[in-house]
Amino acid sequence: MEIEYVRSRFIKHFDGQTGNIYFSPGRINLIGEHTDYNGGFVFPGAVNCGVMAELRPNDTNKVMAYSIDLKDRTEFAVDDPQGPTATWARYIYGIVQEFRLLGVDVKGFNIAFAGDVPLGAGMSSSAAMESCFACALNDLFADNKITKWDMVLAGQATEHKYIGCNCGIMDQFASVFGQEGKLMRLDCNSREFEYYPFNPQGYKLVLLNSCVKHELAGSPYNDRRNSCENVAKAVQAKHPERTIKTLRDCTWEDLKEVADSVSAEDIQRATFVLGEKDRVLAVCDALTKGDYEEVGKQMYLTHQGLSKDYEVSCEELDFLNDIAKECGVTGSRIMGGGFGGCTINLVKDALYDDFIVTAKKKFAEKYGHEPKVYDVIIGQGSRKVC
Repeated sequence: MEIEYVRSRFIKHFDGQTGNIYFSPGRINLIGEHTDYNGGFVFPGAVNCGVMAELRPNDTNKVMAYSIDLKDRTEFAVDDPQGPTATWARYIYGIVQEFRLLGVDVKGFNIAFAGDVPLGAGMSSSAAMESCFACALNDLFADNKITKWDMVLAGQATEHKYIGCNCGIMDQFASVFGQEGKLMRLDCNSREFEYYPFNPQGYKLVLLNSCVKHELAGSPYNDRRNSCENVAKAVQAKHPERTIKTLRDCTWEDLKEVADSVSAEDIQRATFVLGEKDRVLAVCDALTKGDYEEVGKQMYLTHQGLSKDYEVSCEELDFLNDIAKECGVTGSRIMGGGFGGCTINLVKDALYDDFIVTAKKKFAEKYGHEPKVYDVIIGQGSRKVC
């Protein structure tokens, strides 16, 4: 994202003066899928694309906002009880309201912003917006006294209360806390986290976007969540002396014990979650040792689990995963909730060009369009640019 691109629009659409520029990134998740609501670990990293905003206090009680990408403009009072109707503007409104709840005396300001997070790729453009606006308000109106965690929670609350999306905290966490060249293992139970080096010399990390999204009957995500809760409840009933809140608290032995008291489908889905917990920890060890071949092996195992046990893959994503194997790609898996979207791939430099050409050609032959390709660079989290 070019500073001058945002600045020129800010000058044009407001009073000709410049303000401060802030940036927050999107994110990828290397491993740890469908683990957040099971109290497990996720393994995200910030990327080098995101949302950039220029802001300047305007000595009024109104927020004057311009979306550069949508070429749309709106305004609202900081104490407006309803807020704007445009969805993009409600992200700004939500952060303003959450900062006011934190005791920050937010005044009126002008804002213009743009993003280069690929839409539909599961890289969390919405979290990048929230984190960028929170970073800016923290600097302009709170003397940077709002903690990073409060910025994360303000972003999550914006999704819940003003957008209507019941999200977890991984996306906002990765955007705010990201560090260049490092991934983060986040414990979704305790919010404890640890940085791990990610410097895959001789490898590239690349997303292939299938550009498909299957609409499924019923509530597939809720069904899987219910399966996990059913198993946890069954284990708790067997072991009243223990506290079993989620599958995070269960062992492989526990699964065997309750196999007769829950459905085979419930056990199958719990098998994925417990396996994913083990795989995240295996990736931690591998990254510490710089063993990217082991990282790749665990990525393939995660895809297999998501496809066969958790059943959230689709034909197109399995096809991309098969092509990755055929091309000798080190690791490949679904990234995100499933039923479409992206695969994330760890590819040796020497194999990269052939993999991309082959994947585009074979996918287009079978499905009538090429997958979109996004190279991933692990970047820095939310920050003031100038």
